[in-house]
Amino acid sequence: MAEPDAPGARGDEAERDAESPASDTELGASGDPEMELLRSLLSRTLGLGGEKPEKVLDELTLEGVSRFLQSEKCKNVVCMVGAGISTSAGIPDFRSPGTGLYANLQSYHLPYPEAIFEISFFKQHPEPFFALAQELYPGQFKPTVCHYFMRLLQEKGLLLRCYTQNIDTLERVAGLDPELLVEAHGTFFTSHCLRPSCRQPYDLQWMKERIFSSLVPKCEKCQGVVKPDIVFFGESLPSRFFTLLQSDFQKVDLLLIMGTSLQVQPFASLVSRVPTNTPRLLINKEKTGQSDAFMSLMGFGCGMDFDSDKAYRDVAWLGECDAGCLALAELLGWKKELEELVRREHAAIDAKTARGGEGKARGGEGKTLEDTGERRGGQ
Repeated sequence: MAEPDAPGARGDEAERDAESPASDTELGASGDPEMELLRSLLSRTLGLGGEKPEKVLDELTLEGVSRFLQSEKCKNVVCMVGAGISTSAGIPDFRSPGTGLYANLQSYHLPYPEAIFEISFFKQHPEPFFALAQELYPGQFKPTVCHYFMRLLQEKGLLLRCYTQNIDTLERVAGLDPELLVEAHGTFFTSHCLRPSCRQPYDLQWMKERIFSSLVPKCEKCQGVVKPDIVFFGESLPSRFFTLLQSDFQKVDLLLIMGTSLQVQPFASLVSRVPTNTPRLLINKEKTGQSDAFMSLMGFGCGMDFDSDKAYRDVAWLGECDAGCLALAELLGWKKELEELVRREHAAIDAKTARGGEGKARGGEGKTLEDTGERRGGQ
């Protein structure tokens, strides 16, 4: 689930932190702060008033990215992923016309589609969300080629972090180390009572039993509504998101962006936080994250540049995310290894399902996240 476009935090403090166009250091120790900010934005956005950034790709193609990834210069890869990496598992994205989640919520009688993920609406009317949760609940789907490509990056010691907008937990099912995972829009993996005076925690199995009994989960201590720890509109993003991005986006050598429309803030602004010479590869059905000069100057948009004469680090591979990962894996010499990993892991999921009698679902037979946590050392 989640992007495009997952419910994300819109808290003022969170947005200021993630979307601030320049830090105090960038403004300088002296001089007119407004003028320094303008100079910084002009330099960063339009390439004015500073040295031309170093070009680290020998060509702006998938082949160029693959050669860079195999070089000594690339040791830390950060992945940013959204719902596009999970659609082949049978999980709908949010905004695709006709097939996206928001286009198919008429039966829930909402005032507007996004209301189902707004915390103020949820507190008054939790029923629609929990009805939807039966359809999208984790454990009913198999991870995709994209998920296992990130697993390969992890096994080869290249994955610094995966920042995901998705709440389907398929990154965990695929075997990503929870320490290398930032679930920016939260997760179904844990839940808490909404009452501030209580906040009793509950695990995945407890929540699953109530959702599939068509009950609104109520706290056993105070009878307050219990909500999965996914981030609704109107809630703050996890502190882990803001803590880790400060260091991760200074260390990153390659930014791999997959299956996201880059429309939800503050997640979308992460692409502008990497150093100016860090290559950025987008694998997606369409080009996203581009912004015109005026909007970038005003501090909006991500400033990806694939096509202009000044393009020097951004590469877009357009198509299905799984196909893009397979194409990159082939260039890296990893294709057979990736295909074998997918076959082996899916077979293990099927075998576990057969033993546990979990039953079939849209994306194939499911693995429970409880089992995943035991096998992978998940939280």
